[in-house]
Amino acid sequence: MEQRRVGRSGLSVSSLGLGTMLWGREVDLDAAAEIAIAFREGGGTLIDTAASYSRGASERIVGQIVEDIVPRDELVLATKAGIVRRGEDRLVDGSRGALLRQLDSSLRNLGVDWIDLWQLHLPDPDVPMEETLAAMDYAVASGKVRYLGLSNHSGWRTGAAAAWQGAVPGRAPIVASQMEYSLLSRGVEREVVPACQALGIGLLPYAALAGGILTGKYRHGVPTDSRASVGDRFGDRVRDRLDGRAGGIVEAVATAAEGLSTSPLAVSLAWLQSRPAVSAAIVGARTVGQLTTLLAAQSLDLPREIIDALDEVSAPDRSYPDDPA
Repeated sequence: MEQRRVGRSGLSVSSLGLGTMLWGREVDLDAAAEIAIAFREGGGTLIDTAASYSRGASERIVGQIVEDIVPRDELVLATKAGIVRRGEDRLVDGSRGALLRQLDSSLRNLGVDWIDLWQLHLPDPDVPMEETLAAMDYAVASGKVRYLGLSNHSGWRTGAAAAWQGAVPGRAPIVASQMEYSLLSRGVEREVVPACQALGIGLLPYAALAGGILTGKYRHGVPTDSRASVGDRFGDRVRDRLDGRAGGIVEAVATAAEGLSTSPLAVSLAWLQSRPAVSAAIVGARTVGQLTTLLAAQSLDLPREIIDALDEVSAPDRSYPDDPA
């Protein structure tokens, strides 16, 4: 698998990242271990988790795998902080105290001395940006974190955070931005992608296959074993996106795949990995079979005319001030 630099930083990651949001909820330890081994054997290095995934169970499973199965020095471990659970409530907390408590908890869960990439999961509008970034900067200075990133931040927030960190020599730069991005979700191209390009920040897209829609499996209905058949917020979101516009994009992807004798999944991933600023596409896999299909798709190099056609059919709406003309 291709190894790519994250923005202009010294951090290198595999072009495909392994997302673990479902670990501890839909993927148990044994299945996760098989997936992680296959990922490593396929050249994968980036494993992405979060303190809030499955209430910490995802991190703990990753930690058991790193300790017992996959060597730590062969992986880039990324996790996120900033979302806390209080009873059944899911809250955003970017305060210094909350972030540093989550950092220590993540280190214990993962069973490691440091985290390669520590990301702020969501912006907290109730906490000054300076407080949040000072806590993240301290994490790097303490040796507990190697690189800093953001997740789900708008273009202006990304620019403001990067500018603040760059204003004083010695502050740790923002090197990564993890955002939803796919042929069905190109809103980040308005401001986030240009900000990343200008600031030397690597983009780590998640939901790269739009909850499975871009694999083509919903072209003729909703399979009983699919994400959309599950009655949770993720399944609801997939069902909500199965509209006419999505159908047109999926049919274009399927037509391209047929012409190239490959799969819609491979075409969708190859398109995403060709986009400006993209360092690694984060994908989830519930089985080794799913991961094997994802790894096999890494060999596809899309012709320019296919990329242009997909760009056109999936183009996001643009208006002032994105398009002043």
